[in-house]
Amino acid sequence: MLPIIVHAAENFCLHQLRLPFERITDFPQKRTLLAYIDVESHDKSLHRVYIGCDDTLIQFIAETFLGEDESDEQTLIDMLLETTNMIVGSAKVLAEESYETTMSIMTPFFVSNGDTEGDLDGIQHLSVENGAMTIALKRL
Repeated sequence: MLPIIVHAAENFCLHQLRLPFERITDFPQKRTLLAYIDVESHDKSLHRVYIGCDDTLIQFIAETFLGEDESDEQTLIDMLLETTNMIVGSAKVLAEESYETTMSIMTPFFVSNGDTEGDLDGIQHLSVENGAMTIALKRL
């Protein structure tokens, strides 16, 4: 499932933000806003998908979608939740079209303390312009 979600995140960078990206192995030590959304796959297995963006990237996303040069904290959180929904929603479509599997997605939630609550099953980081995004997956 992680490859499908990473593919959707890469599409988000290219087609929504119109920015190139690079897969990186280490996430820069920066303040990061983190959200998650639970996903149920066709075999009824549950996964939690985490999407995290550093301040630079989430502000760029807010500027792109809302036209705000400097957003307040709540706006950045709302933008992260919407970004998480867009990426995982796109992954749902990709799963059905390209991978011939189905999945259901729930409502995204903000993780106030930035904690992923235990070990992750997979993680990928993207460098986007001067910012960074992390995509992680944990089986529930």
